[in-house]
Amino acid sequence: MISIANWFSQVASITLVNLRTVTERKGSALTAAVGIAGVVLVLIGVLSIAEGFRHAMRATGADDVALVLRTGADTEMTSGLQREETRVIADAPGLARDDNGALASPELFVIINLPKRSTGTDANVPMRGVGPSARAVRANVKLEQGRWFEPGRNEVVVGAGAARAFAGTDVGHTIKLGTHEWLVVGVFSAGGGAAESEIWTDAAVLQPAYHRGDTYQSVLARLSSTGSFQAFKDALTSNPRLSVKVLRQSEFFAEQSTFLTNFIRGIGFFIAFMMALGAFFAALNTMYGAVAARVREIATLRALGFGTFAVIVSVLLESLVVAIIGGASGAVIAYLAFNGYQATTMNWQTFSQVAFAFRVTPSLMIQAIVWASIIGLLGGLFPAIHAARTPIATALRET
Repeated sequence: MISIANWFSQVASITLVNLRTVTERKGSALTAAVGIAGVVLVLIGVLSIAEGFRHAMRATGADDVALVLRTGADTEMTSGLQREETRVIADAPGLARDDNGALASPELFVIINLPKRSTGTDANVPMRGVGPSARAVRANVKLEQGRWFEPGRNEVVVGAGAARAFAGTDVGHTIKLGTHEWLVVGVFSAGGGAAESEIWTDAAVLQPAYHRGDTYQSVLARLSSTGSFQAFKDALTSNPRLSVKVLRQSEFFAEQSTFLTNFIRGIGFFIAFMMALGAFFAALNTMYGAVAARVREIATLRALGFGTFAVIVSVLLESLVVAIIGGASGAVIAYLAFNGYQATTMNWQTFSQVAFAFRVTPSLMIQAIVWASIIGLLGGLFPAIHAARTPIATALRET
């Protein structure tokens, strides 16, 4: 039996010879690398959509912010709260407070139609009526252009994502909704969260415009600390005057993102799998060609004492190197092409558009390169076994 050190030496020697002769098979090697790069490019491209949407939704949520909805409601659209109920909620223990009182914002959520800048087709856009404490509750909201709307007036501020995606939302423009007109006075950011897809105005102005009377749909409240959530929740759910459910904002938006994220990921992996089959056969063909071109050379090495298993491993390593080069190239191209690309998609929970940016994360790139490595190893496995099992005498007679 050969020593481990000798075995590694054999593997290294054969692998170096294999890699030095790749240029002689550059056509087939390039075909395999390009096929694997295509798999990685598509996989990262699709999954970056899911990652971007998930980030947009989760960036909106915070553990120290609570969302209060009517019992049984899954979304704000299906919820409803009376003004007196919102006052009771604002008096509950566990809320943060400032000079103006509890940091609780009673809010109204409606869907409006605006044309997309890219296509001109109408899309559902969320419009939110907020209370005076809305900005204090959402710590990541910052005014980027113009000014904030004045209470009691038909003025709106537009999220940065909505401003990029939808026509007529520039500062100074007027949005006409039915018989009402709304002046765009500012643009705000929200750390890349879903709030950037919304248009905000004074809830007291939005209520009569949409015939909502004295009702709201939710209350968003900042807690005095993360640990005060349970006390706040218990106080509301045990109050006989209320019939509400209380969630952490982070949990609510994580749940909102689950369906679409999983759906996009499923499509991404399916498409990548189908492409991976083609890349696998390209790698298989490449490695069979590599083995066939050096069948006498491999037989000579075996006759000189190089082990069968060392030959198998060396062929697998060659295939792996080709796959990693292709995978890394695809990952770099995907990052340059997709990362930060602005898009909109439907939030199926609210049937409204959400603006977000594609996100090509390091973990996503690593995941895709692992896929490429698996394709390369599988593509080299059968040629490697074939090379090792061919009788030496037979191989040496090959011309």
